[in-house]
Order: sequence, then C-alpha cells, then structure tokens
Amino acid sequence: MNNFVTDAINLKSYNLSEADKIMVMYSKDKGLIKCVAKGVKKPKSKLGARMDLLVANKLMLYKGKNLDRICQADVLNTFNKTRRDMDKIFYSLYISEIVTNFGVEDDPCSKEVYELLYKALEKISEAETKEQILISVIKFQLKMMQISGFGIEFETCLCCGKHIQDDKMFFSPALGGVVCSHCNKTLKTVMHKKIRDFLNALVQFDFDFKSEYEHKATEKVCMVCFNLLKDYISLHSVKKFKAIPL
Repeated sequence: MNNFVTDAINLKSYNLSEADKIMVMYSKDKGLIKCVAKGVKKPKSKLGARMDLLVANKLMLYKGKNLDRICQADVLNTFNKTRRDMDKIFYSLYISEIVTNFGVEDDPCSKEVYELLYKALEKISEAETKEQILISVIKFQLKMMQISGFGIEFETCLCCGKHIQDDKMFFSPALGGVVCSHCNKTLKTVMHKKIRDFLNALVQFDFDFKSEYEHKATEKVCMVCFNLLKDYISLHSVKKFKAIPL
C-alpha cells in the first residue's frame, strides 16, 4: 500500500503552482515531512483552511517518488484562540520554527516532539496572560533542546564539575550550562540562583503541572529566561531564525 496515515502539524508552506502548495509539517510517525497539497489554493478546495499554518490534522498521504501527496485531512486542532492575539501568533510561529530547524525526517523521537509541540501550541492558545504564554514557550524551549541533544546543565559547573550553591553563577551558551564564579574568567551572562531554580523546575515538570515557581513568576523574569534560551537555541541552530518575538 502506498497510502499511510499520520497526525501532523503545519509548519511552513511554499507555492508550487497556481493551485498547489508544498507543505512542511511535523508528523507524529515520520518526523519532518514535505508533501504536496494539490488544488489547495482553489476556492472550493476540500483542503482549504486545513492547510493554514499552526493547524494539526490527521492526514492520509499517498507515498510519491519525490514528494508525498495529501489525499485527505481531518482537523484535530486549529488552536483558534491563538489567531486572535498577536503575542500568541508570534510565539507559536517561533516554537514551530524551532521544530523546523531541529526536526529531521524519520525522526526516532517524532512522537515525543509532535506531542511536545502540540501541547505547547495548545497551552499558548489557552493562555490568559503574557506570563502563561512565556512559561509554555520556555518549557518547550528547554524540553525541545533536551530531546535534540542540547540539554542544559543547571546544577554542576561545567569547568570544575562541582555543584553550584552560590547565589550567582554564569551561563555559557557555548558550553551548554552554568559555570561557577570561581571558574569564570570571560563570561558576562550572570544567572541568579532563583532563575536557575525556576528553569530547573520548568524542564522537569510537564505542561499540566504548575510548580510554585510558576505561581511566583513575573513577566520580567519570564522574558529574561526566554531571551537566554532564545540566544542559546540560535547559537546551536544550523539555520537562522525568522519568527523571533521581541
């Protein structure tokens, strides 16, 4: 059989012809996939809005020689509340671009990455405050980097190997973690122990668990953490980011 079924989230699209598009998606079973949505730009297309960005569908695909073709798409989630809020749109596009940049075809971690992206998009869509949006994004950043092999060390100094108990330490994007004050010679990015503990809590708990750190987090603290992780992810990405929220 040349047909197969998978759940997938729309990440990017390109015009192929007057009526067709190439869709870039992250799928639950196959990782990053590219496929043709034939006739999608026609007014009466059955695919239509199902091929909008940031929509999750259950797809039936026909396995082609070069590109698979979408035969059928049934909507799983449009993350509708995201489309009414510019912050939600920008941050959702940003995390989808992380998946585009770090995702691979036939990814052995495809189910884990798909479910992480789906849950993050869902939480962003349902968020009621800027803090809630940012916390969902930060959790995604941390967990996606773990899955991709770029997990961050928050407990132990990457130079001397000792557990850091001081209130102040330094963060090294190049090394992928923290360095104690005694070992630091050149790093300028200071990380306070409270920020370290906040990030440590977010990487350990899933999206449905709200730790004490999340209850106390302010928008300022969340933005500091988001920007620190954004710079770290950009450094380790082979592609430049376009959808970077300010």
